[in-house]
Amino acid sequence: MSDEPTCWLCERPFAKRIQWHHTVPKSKKGRDTVPVHPICHKTIHVTFTNAELARMGEDRELILAHERVAKFVRWVKDKPPDFHAKTRNSR
Repeated sequence: MSDEPTCWLCERPFAKRIQWHHTVPKSKKGRDTVPVHPICHKTIHVTFTNAELARMGEDRELILAHERVAKFVRWVKDKPPDFHAKTRNSR
């Protein structure tokens, strides 16, 4: 088993780019962070409001239960670690 970190959302490995997602937004007094790819981070924030993220907290399964996120994770799972594409901005 590798000690290399994987993305909290899609569970793919990282190459060079890692962002840190506050599971509860800083604006809602969140402190804990998890490593995510930039594209995964963007997908989380274009899908959910800060209030929704605060209610879900660290429950990754709640985030993955959203159809848009589930579809994204299925699509991105075979992409290279530093893959990036434009993320649609709609809720």
